[in-house]
Order: sequence, then structure tokens, then C-alpha cells
Amino acid sequence: MDSRYNHQLESAYPFKGRRREIIKSVLLIEDDTTIAELQRDYLEISGYEVQVAGDGEAGLAMSLSGLYDLVILDLMIPKMNGFEVCKKIREKQDIPILIVTSLHDDIDVIRGLGLGADDYITKPFKPAELVARVKAHLARYERLVGKKDVKNIIQIRDLYIDPDTRKVYVNDEEAVLTTKEFDLLYFLASHPNKVFSKEHLFERIWGVDALGDMQTVTVHIRKIREKIEKDSANPDYIETVWGAGYRCRG
Repeated sequence: MDSRYNHQLESAYPFKGRRREIIKSVLLIEDDTTIAELQRDYLEISGYEVQVAGDGEAGLAMSLSGLYDLVILDLMIPKMNGFEVCKKIREKQDIPILIVTSLHDDIDVIRGLGLGADDYITKPFKPAELVARVKAHLARYERLVGKKDVKNIIQIRDLYIDPDTRKVYVNDEEAVLTTKEFDLLYFLASHPNKVFSKEHLFERIWGVDALGDMQTVTVHIRKIREKIEKDSANPDYIETVWGAGYRCRG
């Protein structure tokens, strides 16, 4: 990183390097490593957890994981431009998106905002301004929709289960489950590697007074596998333990 940036950073924030409480998670999609490092430093010393993606495809995949509170998105990035990334994020996520652009044509800014971005900032900019924008948009988002606790999200390899929205994603694609399918998957995933009998699962998900039999569990397991497994005959997530029941591989 340029020495003048290091000097500017140290003088503005003399406590750089001290351990601080991480309060929010930010995804930075930027292919210029020098700019990305500068932005990450300023955000981290301001208390944010920051992950960096160097291209549009990686950034999109990370953003759809549900693990980030805000996305900072450069428009001119390789593999998939920022406009397309912004559009796809907004189709599945309602988190704040701040676009960063070196383009000075108003039509590009208007296009980005029209695709769902919440705000924009034009290069070159002062890092402190970026931090201020991030803080403002996170505060606004919390006021509108309340605090989002990403700790509730269960991740098992490429499987993401969000109990707050009751949505399931596999390889960044949403798998649409019925109410009972979701309840059953969430329960198993909440207890990774533990084996549960059909009887236990039926009682837990359907209740002791529910009408039906143990075959109901088998049918729902099969349907879940069809929706989340690459090969339902050789499942990666929901395993059958013969003579005992089922478990979710952690």
C-alpha cells in the first residue's frame, strides 16, 4: 500500500491494530487490491468485519450467503460487471448496497440506483467518507427492518439455512421447501452429526397428537434430498443411518 495512505491512516486512527469489537459484516467487491486494502483498513478499524471479493462472480456468490450486513460494490469489475451483480443481489437480498464508481456519467449512476443500489460514491473519495456512508446506511437499514442477527444462519458447506426468513440456499440457488420440510431440515441441521429416529423426528416436527405414521418422515426426507442434494441417491447432507434413523452431516 502507498506510504502516504499508511501515514494518513495512522494519524487519523492512532488505535489501529488494537482489538475491537466486530459489530457488522461488510462485503467489499473490488478488483483493485490497493484500493480494497485501504477501504478494508478503514472499515476494520471502525469496528466492521470485512471480506473482499476480487471479481463479480465471487462477489455475487459471497453476497448471497446471507452472512453480510452491507455490500460495497465497484461497478467496473471482471467476470461480471457491477450492474449485473447489483441486480442479482437485489433479487434475493434486501441488505444495503453502496456502489463505487469511477464513471462520471450520470446515466451510469442512475442505472445503478435503478437496479437496487441504495447509494453511490465516486472515485477518488476520502476513506472516512466511505465509513460515514456505511455507518449511515446500516443505521437506516436497522431502523427500517430491525436488527438482523446473522448468527442464526446455519451454514453446512454450500447449504445455508436462514430461520428468520425460512429460506434455504444451495450453491447460491434458493431451494423452496414446504413448512414441514423446512422444519425437518432445520432441526437436523441444528444438531449436526446426531442421529434421530423416525419416531423422534415425527414427534418433534408433527407433534405427539398428529395423525400419520413414520412413513411421513421418510417421504419428507426424500423430498428434501431432491431439493438440496446433487444426487439424492448419494446424499451429502441428510444421511440415512440404517436401523437408527437420519442425521445431517456437519
